[in-house]
Amino acid sequence: MEVLAYLIPISLFLGGVGLVAFVYTVRSNQYDDPEGDAQRILSDEWDDKPKP
Repeated sequence: MEVLAYLIPISLFLGGVGLVAFVYTVRSNQYDDPEGDAQRILSDEWDDKPKP
């Protein structure tokens, strides 16, 4: 049972780090899709010169 005194704070800390990383990616627009990748993959048009 003594090991829980170490594992619970460690797991809460790691969960907090994951939450902070997720919030950072959301605020830095990592999940925005302005070009519509989901629609382009279904399109029959080929883009021989993609944007860099």
